[in-house]
Amino acid sequence: MEQKVKINYQRKLDDIIRGLDPASPPPKLLLHSCCAPCSSYVLEYLSQYFSITVFYYNPNIYPPEEYDHRVKELERLITELPVKNPVTLVERGYDPEEFYDAVKGLENIPEGGERCFACYRLRLERTAQLAEELGADYFTTTLSISPYKNAAKLNEISEELAQIYPTAALPADFKKKNGYKRSVELSEIYGLYRQDYCGCVFSKREREESIKNVTPDEH
Repeated sequence: MEQKVKINYQRKLDDIIRGLDPASPPPKLLLHSCCAPCSSYVLEYLSQYFSITVFYYNPNIYPPEEYDHRVKELERLITELPVKNPVTLVERGYDPEEFYDAVKGLENIPEGGERCFACYRLRLERTAQLAEELGADYFTTTLSISPYKNAAKLNEISEELAQIYPTAALPADFKKKNGYKRSVELSEIYGLYRQDYCGCVFSKREREESIKNVTPDEH
């Protein structure tokens, strides 16, 4: 069986950044955000080079109170985080049925599998669509900062969407260069709420089951 070549997405991003003209206005980036903690390092890093619109589109989040909490924390982070270039936020409401339709038939797939990939695609496609609407130069997502998310799959889906929509996909694996570690540090600095599950009802149930199955000695 032919092995897939492992792509270094951080190196590809470095190449794009090196090619930017510092004398020109910064390119416009539409950045899909899953939450404030994951966005913290990504905004600190990318705002040096891009003018960023943060897109909070996450119909997978459960329950609605969790969704609202994450939006407020993201708004607060954008207000408080020092950035070189402008950062604005777009949030267009909460419709969990979009998520349930996208993952229909995949409800019992374990976390990290095809259900998650369908969720990636849903959120990234909406991001690519909005990027076209806003005339952005690039789109990407904060999701790859998580050690639990499949960065290769996220980039693969983004590249496929860039063939359908006119905006370029910005390659990303934000956990590189100690990105995840820095996001934890920034979360502590800004007192950000860090959830203990991915966001959807299925990941919440998995998390609750794993806690339930831990013996007292393991806590």
